[in-house]
Amino acid sequence: MKKIDKLLLTSFIGPFAVSFFIALFVLIMQFLWLYIDDIAGKGVSIFIMLELIGYLSVSTFPMALPIAVLIASVMVMGNLAERYELSSMKSAGVPLIRIMRSLIFCAAGIGLFSYVCSDFIIPISNLEFKSRLYDIRRQKPALTLEKGVFNEDFRQFVIKIGKKEEDGETIGDVLIEDQTNIGQVKFNQILADSGQMYTTKDKRFFVMNLYRGTQYQEPGNQGPQVQRQKFPFIRTNFTSLTKVWDMREFEMVSTDKDRFSQQRSMLSMNQLRINMDSLQISMQSTRQSFADDLLANLKRQPIKPVPAIPPPPAPQPKGGKRIKFTPPPTPPKPQERPGWAHLPKQVLDKPLTQYTDFSQVFRAEDRPALLKEAGGRIKINLNQFETRNNQIETRRKEYVKTGYELFTKYSFALVCFIFLFIGAPMGAIIRKGGFGYPILVSIIFFVIFIVLTIVCRKLAESYILSSFWAAMVPCIVLIPVGSFLTRKAMNDSQLFSTDRIDRVINYLRERLEQRKTKVA
Repeated sequence: MKKIDKLLLTSFIGPFAVSFFIALFVLIMQFLWLYIDDIAGKGVSIFIMLELIGYLSVSTFPMALPIAVLIASVMVMGNLAERYELSSMKSAGVPLIRIMRSLIFCAAGIGLFSYVCSDFIIPISNLEFKSRLYDIRRQKPALTLEKGVFNEDFRQFVIKIGKKEEDGETIGDVLIEDQTNIGQVKFNQILADSGQMYTTKDKRFFVMNLYRGTQYQEPGNQGPQVQRQKFPFIRTNFTSLTKVWDMREFEMVSTDKDRFSQQRSMLSMNQLRINMDSLQISMQSTRQSFADDLLANLKRQPIKPVPAIPPPPAPQPKGGKRIKFTPPPTPPKPQERPGWAHLPKQVLDKPLTQYTDFSQVFRAEDRPALLKEAGGRIKINLNQFETRNNQIETRRKEYVKTGYELFTKYSFALVCFIFLFIGAPMGAIIRKGGFGYPILVSIIFFVIFIVLTIVCRKLAESYILSSFWAAMVPCIVLIPVGSFLTRKAMNDSQLFSTDRIDRVINYLRERLEQRKTKVA
């Protein structure tokens, strides 16, 4: 390895690692803030939280890698330019592209790593994160009995504690309402002056030892003779009473991961392509089936012709052999259409061009039934059209979102390479290292990329852009920017030249002075 390549790589790895972990931390905090309401108060252990953060961090790799490349490239080239090392290399005849060669290969490797993560690792981490988050959402909040607050954590029990000592076990003024036998027992309430609460050593059961209290019960009103029966009110005094609750309902239960495995973010690129093909075939088959049904409804039912009645046999001569006459079978009735007592008949008593309405070619007594049947068929066809159209629209939206999910995996990998040709020239131009200007410049370009990504996604969902172009437009917009900045840095020219503006201002100033001189 050349010394210049080794210098650039060693200078790049440090800022890249620091920038990557900072970006990763910010993105993780952003996503955790969205789910904080689902996690807080559930008694989730630190190991589960670390597992959740680990899955989430892998999912944010495609967004953290580009901004890390951008910040690190600006810092490296800015430090070299600030210490005049970049100028020394150029004066020795080494072009900027040659100086950046090791960084180019490094950025290409980072983009390839982003592609591999998006295709193989991230779908698995998204599935694990989604299933684990679902388990946390289903989990009941951690048991917390606060004084003066009605607690309903235990199913069909309401508990209120009036006093609670500092040891967390001694309690007083306890009220427990038991709702387990609703119907059989109309009212079941326990009041106690004091008590002690604790969980067993294996954390399996929650125990309440109550002292000096009363239990009130009122049987429920059931059966047909309810109104004529009288039920007693039961009051039981006790010196000591123990209530035990099972804590298994507070444990986290693992969910079957197959229920989330078909979501877009849990699929690999090959699976996304298969889904797109399936959705496209489904849309085509739905359109074809609707067209076939519509044509079948529009076709008239065929009417069988009425067979002719054969004439009666000729009379036989006298003395001849007598032939037995067999009457012909009763001819079948014409096939009638549903809802019609008879077929409508057309009455064409004038040329067709003189009719103003198609219904006028039928008899007056047939027109109401004809119009009624036509209206019914129109409603049926419209309902079928709306149903099929909604099905097609749903599949079309899913097709667009699936395609966008597929092609963004390519765009996020490609932008890692593009950001190098934006960050490195910007560092060479501004000639500032450290975390000041580089972070400011990087944030500006990264925000531009994110805004373009969001806008293009909305355009894709509105069917203005295809999924491919919606995912690739941010990269296409940034490529000319990177080319422009690279050319400026290679030529050691200013980012924006003000010579033309100065010439225009001087010209306007001279014209204004000449006009003042003429007026004077």
